[in-house]
Amino acid sequence: MTSLALPDSQDRVGGVASRRRALAHTPRWWRDATAVFAWGVTLFVVALWVAGGGLSAFGSLGEGVTNIGRLTGLVASVLMLLQVLLMARIPMVEQAWGQDELARVHRVVGFTSFNLMVAHIVLITVGYSAGTALGVVATFVDQVLHSPGMLLALAGTVALVMVVVTSVKKARARLRYESWHLLHLYAYLGAGLALPHQLWTGQDFKTNTVATVFWWGLYAFALVSVLVYRVGLPIARSARHRLVVTEVVQESPTVTSVVMRGRRLDRLPVRAGQFFQWRFLDGSGWTRGNPYSLSAAPDGRSLRITAEAVGDSSSRLARLRPGTRVVVEGPYGRMHTGVRTRHKAVLIAAGIGITPLRAILEELPAAPDGVVVIYRVGSQSDIVLADELLDLTRAKGGRVVAVVGHRNRERDSWLPAEAGHIGDAEALRRIVPDVAERDVYVCGNPAWMDAVIAAAREAGVPADAVHHERFTY
Repeated sequence: MTSLALPDSQDRVGGVASRRRALAHTPRWWRDATAVFAWGVTLFVVALWVAGGGLSAFGSLGEGVTNIGRLTGLVASVLMLLQVLLMARIPMVEQAWGQDELARVHRVVGFTSFNLMVAHIVLITVGYSAGTALGVVATFVDQVLHSPGMLLALAGTVALVMVVVTSVKKARARLRYESWHLLHLYAYLGAGLALPHQLWTGQDFKTNTVATVFWWGLYAFALVSVLVYRVGLPIARSARHRLVVTEVVQESPTVTSVVMRGRRLDRLPVRAGQFFQWRFLDGSGWTRGNPYSLSAAPDGRSLRITAEAVGDSSSRLARLRPGTRVVVEGPYGRMHTGVRTRHKAVLIAAGIGITPLRAILEELPAAPDGVVVIYRVGSQSDIVLADELLDLTRAKGGRVVAVVGHRNRERDSWLPAEAGHIGDAEALRRIVPDVAERDVYVCGNPAWMDAVIAAAREAGVPADAVHHERFTY
């Protein structure tokens, strides 16, 4: 392990010109409130089923199977709507959970909802067929062709099947992010096509006024949330701030920084470390949005991103021209200074993961030994933004440590092969002896981040003091 440059104690004063805004911390009760809401509406759906005779409708085998099918359909429906709300980009939900947790919970809720939906279809069909001579297949065909809204529901089911299939890990690995994102939007179509079937034929939606108001209200809330936060707010912010590219800087042969300016950027509620979905209106491909974190703290006049060319979209950044208009969605993410729990911090990055941490570093307060930056790279040539990191840490009274070397292939570790004789947590304690008393921010590839997080926890860092964001899909 080698040091980039450890500033002398005499140099640990001074500062850099940066915006100082009063950024409120994210209220911790937001997370609890959203969780209570989700569990509350799910339990309320079960309560409606009970109130509608759900516990007594078991007079025959067919009736009992149909009744269980009703329950699985109701829970599948409410989970599907919660899934929509999870990814509607509602600011309170985004800030409460962060992109990592949202994606994890969204995935669990999505697969659970889909499995219950399949169970609903099977159980209802089997239950109905028990009282006829048609058989299971003929009953299913009869229901699709003759029950109101069933053809639309079948189309919605097909859309949801496509979303689920492309969400399986092996399928995701074969898809570009842009293709996966486009296919994932069919979840909205699936939820929308299921609505007529539920409201026209579902007795749990029609016979009880409370149930009718509840379901209409929940569907309306989900629809309005998507329209406001996924469509309206991005359009309004892009129109208001009118971002344009003003500078394109080649940081290395593979890394590019893009600087953008616009109007009233001091009113944009963004924190260092957060990310936007960016669309550059430079020709073909402008419809595809890509997530890039800010690599400099927002100063009210400009925004900057820095990305490595790893695909078509990121490679386009180097070819952008000044004057190119920019459309944004966001800001998103919970990895920012507003989630701090301690006075001191450790910023641990690998490769291009240094970019959001560089922005966070700029926004941290100056204090003697207040921040340590640990930068993991394969070789010295992989280091980007080195001068900026050194200048900022010197101004903040901190230090930068570069951990250089090729990946350890013998064990999962955040350290290079040359440090294989040192335990992950022990290495962290050697670099930052008081790491257990600091906030730890981590950014890099997912497997490497897992190793760092495990090392931090082993070194005594509490779970709520470890902050990270994964850009996986």
